Amino acid sequence: MADGLEFTPASSTPKKDPAWNHCQTYQDGLRKHLKCIYCGKVFKGGGIYRFKEHLSGRKGGGPICDKVPGDVKATIQNYLDGGGSGRMSRSQMDYQEDLSSAGLVDNHVQLLVNPLEYSDSGPNKRRKKDVAWLHCEALKVNDRVQIKCKYCGKIFKGGGIYRFKEHLAGRKGSAPVCLKVSEDIRKAMQLLLDELPVRPSRGHNLTLEEMKAGIVSPISAAGPMGIFGNHHVDDDDNDGGGNSESEGVDGLEINLNSLLHQGGTGNGKEDGTRDNRSLVAGAGGANVENSVHVKLGRFLYDVGASFDALDSAFFSSFSGMFSHRGGAAEVLGLSSRDLRGWILKNLVKEVNEEINRHKSTWERTGCSILVEQRTTESGRIVLNFLVQCARGTVFLKSVDASNIDYSADDLYGVLKEVVEIVGPEHVLQVITHVGEHYAVAGKNLMDNFPSLYWAPCAANCIDLMLEDFGKFEIISGVIERARSITKFFYNQSAVLKLMRTFTYGNDILQQGPTRSATNFTSLKRLADFKLNLQTMVTSPEWMESPYSKLLGGMAAMEVINDRSFWSDCIVIIRLTSPLLRALNVVSSQKRGAMGYVLAAIYRAKEAIRRELTKSEEYMVYWNIIDERWQLQKHLPIQAAGFFLNPKFFYGSGGELQIPTSKMLDCIERLVPELPDPEVQDKTAGELNLYKSAAGDLGRKMAVRTRETMLPAEWWSTYGGGCPNLARLAVRILSQPCGIPVCNWNHIPFEKLHSSRNCLERQRLADTILVQCNFRLKQMSNESRKHNSGDVITFENNSLIEDWIAENEMNLEDYGEMDWMALVPSNTNSMQLASSVDETEDLGTAFGDPEILNGLV
Repeated sequence: MADGLEFTPASSTPKKDPAWNHCQTYQDGLRKHLKCIYCGKVFKGGGIYRFKEHLSGRKGGGPICDKVPGDVKATIQNYLDGGGSGRMSRSQMDYQEDLSSAGLVDNHVQLLVNPLEYSDSGPNKRRKKDVAWLHCEALKVNDRVQIKCKYCGKIFKGGGIYRFKEHLAGRKGSAPVCLKVSEDIRKAMQLLLDELPVRPSRGHNLTLEEMKAGIVSPISAAGPMGIFGNHHVDDDDNDGGGNSESEGVDGLEINLNSLLHQGGTGNGKEDGTRDNRSLVAGAGGANVENSVHVKLGRFLYDVGASFDALDSAFFSSFSGMFSHRGGAAEVLGLSSRDLRGWILKNLVKEVNEEINRHKSTWERTGCSILVEQRTTESGRIVLNFLVQCARGTVFLKSVDASNIDYSADDLYGVLKEVVEIVGPEHVLQVITHVGEHYAVAGKNLMDNFPSLYWAPCAANCIDLMLEDFGKFEIISGVIERARSITKFFYNQSAVLKLMRTFTYGNDILQQGPTRSATNFTSLKRLADFKLNLQTMVTSPEWMESPYSKLLGGMAAMEVINDRSFWSDCIVIIRLTSPLLRALNVVSSQKRGAMGYVLAAIYRAKEAIRRELTKSEEYMVYWNIIDERWQLQKHLPIQAAGFFLNPKFFYGSGGELQIPTSKMLDCIERLVPELPDPEVQDKTAGELNLYKSAAGDLGRKMAVRTRETMLPAEWWSTYGGGCPNLARLAVRILSQPCGIPVCNWNHIPFEKLHSSRNCLERQRLADTILVQCNFRLKQMSNESRKHNSGDVITFENNSLIEDWIAENEMNLEDYGEMDWMALVPSNTNSMQLASSVDETEDLGTAFGDPEILNGLV
């Protein structure tokens, strides 16, 4: 008995290492402790190799035994130096003995040696410490490494060393069970697998120390996708690279050095260039769609980076930061040729697959074609065609309309072509900007396709209302006075820094989706910080600064301290905020706006009347709304959307002031007569079921969810009793009412339409297809905040420049300019897009015929 432990002679079980004859052992669970029989030193770690160093007197490896006989010491020294008879290589012997001392393998088990020798260097260094490699042979077939069991001869083409361990351990269901492996080795493999609380990521071979401690690969702990995607392989015939010579992720390093230099050029190409697709596909068996290359390509195309960005020496130095030992730098070292070539090809395929998924939704919910008109820097008129449905919005194509913009016949020809591409049976409406030529082309389109509507963009109509409001002298005067504050503040670095200190890092401007909207969002933003600004201009910091003595500074201080200015601001905000809300409802990507747009305009007129009270005052603004809404008024589809929204219909007691003729018009146009003309009759007949809330429409669940569910989803859930009306309701309520405001910065529309090379033009068209669809997909993500940058940056100031740009710039009027000293804007500053659902405030009562007049 020593140290409270009862040691037994280690020599009771024969072993090849003579050191076992000079120690005693104690089994503690799965671990063995060694005790020197000469000096009594107990070794709780380090294994038999450390004990040999103890006996041989090797300094640095551990305490030296000063009582060991000289002949024993010489024998152990000779054994360590390679003079032992029948001795295994040192690393093989040490590994076997380490396993034995750790209790992972019974001491009498003779571990077989892999032809891929267990070594501290060379191509097998990555695998050296996984004991399962000692029980298999490695076969190289077509530059791929396969594993062959040394007992039953089973060959594993995929699944890696982990699956082979399951084979030896006899784990049924995961891999075929080896019937010829000895029971001792089977138990050893079971112990190894049981030491792992979670299956390691594919390719990550745990070290012996990790196996003992039960440590999981950091890649596996981060999630099943790892770096390149899902690597789980369960098919023996899958040769996805799970056993390649450089398989695995060690820590966070990607080891692809051998892959990068296979076969001379690495890809067999005559020109000696590297095929990055095969490199990535070989890395852990990941496919090219989830590779580092393609992910990098998605990022660069999304931001509209120059193709020459990858040729920059700075990118090369940047990509080198990702390499711990050099491998990842080569992986990320793409060229502009890769970005223009195979990466773009894969991204086009990815985008087209997403568009095809949208097409399946078009068949069920219908869709709307959106025609966005924009002018390039050179003055070229470009029409961008998008398709929106309940699933989201996709970009189809861009057309140069410089020569056809004001020709209704030519415009009709382009619209007709796109409708035929999408499928007339899927299209409920074609939405364009407001304009006489668009109206003529739209009428021709409806004549040619009797199953769809042409509609002017509702967002464009609302924007024109705001523009007309801003032309009133009282409103324009307040806006100009407000701009006198912001122009002075945003042209003086010291003043802007002081202002942001008093507003806690927030800006006093808020960019809207259009210039007209920006005037009123910025006015509201300024009013939100009224007290902060008044505190600032009365502070010692402001009073003692030289800027407070300048004409601009004194003018700004006068406006900020003017109570009548702020009173006028509040009135204007109350008049325009409901229209801004309507603009947000129409522009929302969260839901189809068709069921809400009339309710939003109704509330805007209601708020104006409540604010001004006198008929002669509020009618001025109502007349503007009604005039701009004239084209929308003749659209039965909007009235039908209002009528079919259960929140509004039942909330008004089923007495919505919507003429039945509007619904019947919709049924006649949107419900096809062929092949069964009776479907129209059945749909019209089911209106009475809706009005009386018959069947499932009147269930308690249906009643409870009228205001909480999206209206299209509500009809899909509870409309089974009136299937024809339900199908029409889903199709109508899934539609938008406006064209989304898209961020097309750095998208090469001008290059596309000015290119005179057919191949380059096709590549640019595919580039724009990828970039635009990436932007649209991100727009649907509500967590992605827009307009969160500095309002004075070049990218943001096109719509807000009237609030920050001086009419005449004279640098002598401004002191020292130091933009680096500015306090950065708070990333949590207030945004135009409210976190509250805009539709929740629309209420349910819409029974005032005076307000509805002019809208329906």
